[in-house]
Amino acid sequence: MSILLKNGLLDGKEVNIYIEGNRVTEIGSKVEAEHVLECKGKAVLPGLVNSHTHSAMTLMRSYADDLNLHDWLEKEIWPLEAKIGQEEVYWGSKLACLEMIKTGTTCFNDMYWHMKGTARAVDEMGLRAVLAESFIDLFKEDMAEEMKKTNIEFIRYLKDLGNERITPAIGPHAVYTVSKKSLIWVREFAEKEDLLIHFHLAETQKENTDCERMHGKRPVSFLEDIGFLCDKLVAAHSIWLTEKEIGTLASHNVKISHNPTSNLKLASGVMPYCDMKNKGVTVSIGTDGCASNNNLDMFEEMKIAALVHKGFSRDPTVMPAKEAFKAATLGGARALGLDVGEIREGGLADLIIIDLKRPELSPGHNLVSDLVYSANGSCVDTTICNGRILMQDRCVEGEETLLENVRSIVDDLIQA
Repeated sequence: MSILLKNGLLDGKEVNIYIEGNRVTEIGSKVEAEHVLECKGKAVLPGLVNSHTHSAMTLMRSYADDLNLHDWLEKEIWPLEAKIGQEEVYWGSKLACLEMIKTGTTCFNDMYWHMKGTARAVDEMGLRAVLAESFIDLFKEDMAEEMKKTNIEFIRYLKDLGNERITPAIGPHAVYTVSKKSLIWVREFAEKEDLLIHFHLAETQKENTDCERMHGKRPVSFLEDIGFLCDKLVAAHSIWLTEKEIGTLASHNVKISHNPTSNLKLASGVMPYCDMKNKGVTVSIGTDGCASNNNLDMFEEMKIAALVHKGFSRDPTVMPAKEAFKAATLGGARALGLDVGEIREGGLADLIIIDLKRPELSPGHNLVSDLVYSANGSCVDTTICNGRILMQDRCVEGEETLLENVRSIVDDLIQA
């Protein structure tokens, strides 16, 4: 199918963008296509890339708020997760996909349980995703062996699925939930299979002190010693790091996913963005799951990221709007190794269209500033992923039925 985005604003110029199949094939004079979208008065932007989330946790939105991280996990989230199976994950992930489509995210990096359910949701909803089954062994040999089998089987399942929008990855949870032996296995397996590694790193002070007590070193030094750090590693949170540790991550080309809303809500701390920028670390933006953020709106996440670093550093020039927007698009693309995050001829057709006639985007002095500081996900008019229109005029097919089914699933889950 061919799509023409006619008279859209791209990089300050009104252009026609021609999409054929799943790629942008021309930015210029093309005037005909099978499907024409009039974009006069609208901006055409790359789809946003959410580099760290747990999509099925939409089922836990607002379920257990205002708790510290470890109480939140151990007393509330994990007991509820024990009731969740593949069908619940399917509906929770489908809800997440709907929310991301409605708020301009076209690609996301996901780690959770029962991920065949998430793969099914992504396959049906049309988004692009990197999917990893969580690997947690709690330092138990038998559990580690089961996790290996589950991950190997899931990766084989995704490869057999043959969906070009879905990339397999592996998701060891954190140093406090995965044994040294398993982390070494994960690194070797990822190298062999050419997989991204999706990981939580240095999220809390407790994680660092516990790692020192168990391994005699802080997480970054421990992970470097066992050969875990590499350019395929996407490390979420990454808050409690020294300048030297950031240099170590940079030397191994580790990618960082910044999750400011979740970090603030759980009072985990503030990521040292300036030090990361100075060391040349690739920083992307992720929302984390809806149990610790409450929404998947990457426009909101960009704004909070920019504001928190200005306030924390007491410097209003830190993380300007252009940097925040780049982190939410090209930064995520680079972290995930995907040909998205920018609009160019030959690139994958993951695009969003923003209605500029909205009051919060007027009078329109600076589009990038408006996107980061003024906009929210509801400003997205149209979402296109892999050359397919997923939302037009803010309408997504089957939305009402999906929401009804999710409410029914959650009612059954809470009463179980």
